[in-house]
Amino acid sequence: MLRLINTSPLTLHLMLALCVSFFLNACSTSRTTPAPVEDKKGVSSQGVWMSVGVAKISNASAPALGSENAGQPGYYTVKQGDTLIRIGLDQGQNWRDIVKWNNLDNPNNIEVGQVLRVQAPNVPLASIPSSPDSASVVARPVTSTIVQSANNPSPTSSPTAIAKPTNTESAEEITFSWPSNGALNAYFDEIKNKGIDISGKAGDPVLAAADGKVVYAGSGLRGYGNLIILKHNNTYLSAYAHNQTLLVKEDQSIKRGQKIAEMGSTDTDQVKLHFEVRKQGKPIDPVKMLPAR
Repeated sequence: MLRLINTSPLTLHLMLALCVSFFLNACSTSRTTPAPVEDKKGVSSQGVWMSVGVAKISNASAPALGSENAGQPGYYTVKQGDTLIRIGLDQGQNWRDIVKWNNLDNPNNIEVGQVLRVQAPNVPLASIPSSPDSASVVARPVTSTIVQSANNPSPTSSPTAIAKPTNTESAEEITFSWPSNGALNAYFDEIKNKGIDISGKAGDPVLAAADGKVVYAGSGLRGYGNLIILKHNNTYLSAYAHNQTLLVKEDQSIKRGQKIAEMGSTDTDQVKLHFEVRKQGKPIDPVKMLPAR
C-alpha cells in the first residue's frame, strides 16, 4: 500500500488524475476490436438475385479466361457493366445455363474481357448461324436411289430434294397474345426502346404472352425493376418489367394467358408494363407478333 502521509494535496490530485487516465485508456483500447460478424456470402437484403453482380475489371496481366475462344460462334466477350442476367437476355439463354456451361463457381466472378460460352455444349458451334435469319440446310436421308444413265435420262426423273431441318425457324414460330389490356403508350425503337410500354393501374394483371418457362424472376437487372423473363422455345424469349408483385418463380412452367405479375412502377417514374420479345436474343417489335386489337 502506498503511504500518502505528508503528501501535499496537489500531489494527491496529480496521482488521482493519472490513475483515471490510465483506466480510461485501457477501456477505450479494449473497445476498438470489432465484434465478429457472420459472413453470409451471396445473400443480400434484397434477395439472392442481387448476388449476380456486374462484371469486374481485372488487374491481372494474365490473358482473360477463355480468351482463346474470342470471336468464335457461340461465345461472348464480357463488356464493362455486363451481368449474367443481361448476357442471358441478350443471348436468348437462361443465365443459370451460362453459369453451368462455363463451370462458374460464383456468378459474381465474371471479368471484363472474359469469354463465356453462350450456346449449349451439345450444339455444334460451327453450325451456329452468323445472323438470326440464316439457317443451315441438311439433306434428309433417302431410302432408295435411282441412278440414271447420262445417255438415257428419264423424262420423269428429278433431283433428290434437299429438305430444311426440322428445327428451322418455321418450326419455332409461336403465337403471342397481349400481356395486358392497357393502352399502348410507347412504341418499339431499336435504339431507344427495345419493347413496348403498356399503361395501366398499379395491381393490374400481367399475363404470359405465350406458353413457356420462367428463366428469371427478380430485380437484378438495372432499369427493369421487378422483372420476369419467359423462354418459349429455342428462338423466343419475352420480358415483363416494372412489376409491383411477381407471382411466379424460376423454372416454373407457364401457360399463355396465365397471370404472372401485377403491374407497377419499380425502377421507373410511372405505372406501366414494359414488354419485350427477343428472337435469338435480338429485340424485335412485339406489335408485329401480337394480334390486332
